[in-house]
Amino acid sequence: MTQHRPSPRQRDWRGSRRKEGRSGLLLASVAVAALIAPGAALAQDADLAARVARLEALVLDQQKRIEAQDALLAERAAGAAPPVGLAASDVEGRWRVQNGAALFADSDMSALRAGQTAPGQTAPGQTAPGQTASEMTANGQPQPTPAPAGAPPVEPPLLQARREQLAAIPEGVAVLTRPGRLTVDLSTEYTRSSANRLVFRGIEIVPGVQIGVIEANEADRDTGVATIAAKYGVTSRMEVELRAPYVWRNDTITTVQQRDEAVTRTIDLSGDGVGDVEGAIRYQINGGERGRPIFIAALRAKSDTGEGPFEIPRDEFGVASRLATGSGFWGVEPSVSFLYPSDPAVIYGSLSYFAHLPRDINKMEGDVLIGEVDPGDAIGMSIGFGFSLNPKFSFSLGYKHSYIRPTTSELNDLTEKSDSLQVGALQFGLSYLLTERYSLNGNFEFGVTEDAPDMRFVLRLPIVF
Repeated sequence: MTQHRPSPRQRDWRGSRRKEGRSGLLLASVAVAALIAPGAALAQDADLAARVARLEALVLDQQKRIEAQDALLAERAAGAAPPVGLAASDVEGRWRVQNGAALFADSDMSALRAGQTAPGQTAPGQTAPGQTASEMTANGQPQPTPAPAGAPPVEPPLLQARREQLAAIPEGVAVLTRPGRLTVDLSTEYTRSSANRLVFRGIEIVPGVQIGVIEANEADRDTGVATIAAKYGVTSRMEVELRAPYVWRNDTITTVQQRDEAVTRTIDLSGDGVGDVEGAIRYQINGGERGRPIFIAALRAKSDTGEGPFEIPRDEFGVASRLATGSGFWGVEPSVSFLYPSDPAVIYGSLSYFAHLPRDINKMEGDVLIGEVDPGDAIGMSIGFGFSLNPKFSFSLGYKHSYIRPTTSELNDLTEKSDSLQVGALQFGLSYLLTERYSLNGNFEFGVTEDAPDMRFVLRLPIVF
């Protein structure tokens, strides 16, 4: 049986037919893709446009909320009426002004800007612990709970947030006592001062050859004071204070005279007793709105309850038998201080004028009649800052300076004046919060002028009731 083989012409014809079929299939695929592609692209464009529209709507809504919140903050700061068309329900409850409330603490403001709930507040729509649904407002915000009858005024949050930074600030500049609270302050302090003086009484013939007496004086003075003080917050802006000190003093004065031979004389004096009782009143002028400093005015009065230098018996040479524990004069000191929060620190400063009241002594000391004595008044200033490392520990650095005017004395109907004094000291303070009622504070002062004491250290234990 023979097989039929196609001729070359037939094979060429069949190959061409296959190629034509493949080409047609390819052309049909391209045509279908061309028809489908515009529809898919149009579908993608429509979906993208919808997403963009939704995002624009969200951005616009958020922008309206921000503008409403900014407008309400501006209204709260200026104390003006709410803008026309702005309903209270359009603004979240944490931004509302409730009964002219004081400023937010900086930490609360930071949390609110981050979109978090401020401490002590509840999120919109949530119920605070111990609060029922009937105590919620119409838009889900908790109603402010009125203070119980007879309760002390609430302290502004700004001062509450700053207390840990202000604890180490020197006494007399720090924030006032909370209203309705009593603070008993137990303190002890130690002061060390020394002075050396070399005096030549005679004449100098040629350089290096002297005829006369060389006298060297060295005085070492130690003073300790134990004080009990009570402070009471009358209102959120006023406090009163009473201080009663007990003073212990010891002076060692060594005199060396050199003529033909050295002669050394040492005088050792001491004294202790009740010091000068003091009273003070402080008033906070403003609340630190709009980032302004907080100013505090104070008036301090010092009595003469301690034993004064003119009440101490002396020998025939005029040397006192013991040391005084008081100044012997009344004094009044008006002052103003400021506190300026500047995160993460608080800057403080003060300016004061201490005026001594003159007194007619009218007493004979040996052959000298002592008449009216007017101790020099003092102008004081201080500057520094307090910094809180954590909620329990803080420290402060500062400088204080006092200019003490000359003392005027009438001696045998003659008026004499002493030299003025410049007293400057660097200050360093530490504070640690032991509990909610107890804290331990330490303050150091290091003299930087010739008239200043070498060192002063104060340890305080405030107890809040």
